[in-house]
Amino acid sequence: MRISEQHSALAARDVRPLQLSRRDIAAGAHRELHRLGINIPARDISLMMDGMGLDSNDVGLMPSPLPGLTAGGSPTPIQFLQEWLPGFVRMLTSARKIDELVGIATIGAWEDEEIVQGVLEPTGSAVPYTDYGNIPLSSWAADYARRTVVRFEQGFAVGVLEEARTARARIATAAEKRNSAALALEIQRNRVGFYGYNNGENMTYGFLNEPGLLPALTAAKGAAGDTKWESKTFLEITADIRQVLTQIQVASLDTIDPEKTPITIALPTGVNQYLTVTSNYGNSVRQWVKENYPLLRIETAPELADAVGGESVMYAYPESADDGSTDDGRTWVQPVPSKFFTLGVEKRSKNYLEDFSNATAGVLLKRPFMVIRLIGI
Repeated sequence: MRISEQHSALAARDVRPLQLSRRDIAAGAHRELHRLGINIPARDISLMMDGMGLDSNDVGLMPSPLPGLTAGGSPTPIQFLQEWLPGFVRMLTSARKIDELVGIATIGAWEDEEIVQGVLEPTGSAVPYTDYGNIPLSSWAADYARRTVVRFEQGFAVGVLEEARTARARIATAAEKRNSAALALEIQRNRVGFYGYNNGENMTYGFLNEPGLLPALTAAKGAAGDTKWESKTFLEITADIRQVLTQIQVASLDTIDPEKTPITIALPTGVNQYLTVTSNYGNSVRQWVKENYPLLRIETAPELADAVGGESVMYAYPESADDGSTDDGRTWVQPVPSKFFTLGVEKRSKNYLEDFSNATAGVLLKRPFMVIRLIGI
């Protein structure tokens, strides 16, 4: 077996940068590069010499790297060819609609345990008069609707290096995290407003599971054989609206007149677009509503889709009633002792923390007979 010839060897400590001058190259020293494992044909050396432009002032160092020793690319770094659009696009979260449906009432304090609404019922009935008969006595009976306050917490931490670096990217990290904490608390409050909160012992209910709600009605099927508005005609959709408004008037024993009382209809997100369905005369359902029920307000919420037994549901209710009660007369109340409560700020050597909280008791249906639900729309 033939042993390869070793042309040269250098110990690690003896390795020095290779320096070539014009004289070295002209003298044919490039042929000696082969002994160092550098193989450059003579013709290529000649071309390299033409491009280098060495003169008598050269000190022996080549002014540019040899071809192929650096990655090819643009002579201008990409950073100088970028144009940044202003601002940042924030990720979208679903609309929080509980306040628009039932309002919000700042009641109590963050540390409270319960929100209580008293209910007073008159008792007794008049009987025919007799001179010596017993006097029928009237009285009253009281009950108390209790709702448990639940509290949530969200905070953030910011480090010194993090704050300095994000500032270079034009991001105020503390402000963004503070806004994110406030948003998370609002999302949670909205969720409790619709679904309540159950830890096994509390009484915190929402718009969709309030225990005082009456059984829901089922929408009638249209000519297409479906209850959904997407397949119904102008007359069929207006019939559904008329049905729930009639039920409100009947259930309230004519205390509520839908033509004279502000009423809210809550629809699943997107279903409101079927209010544009027109009749044979060209008028839409929305125009029909404005003409016949001028005080009717229509709102939407994504939580109403597939909300009752997998079916979408419509709510209809007057916002308040003048029934002689000593409360505010509202149908629904959302007791919120605190929307945003600062728990504290802690400064550390390398970072600081902020912590926030809120408190809500869900929603309370104070006049159950005024809320009519229609499922299947």
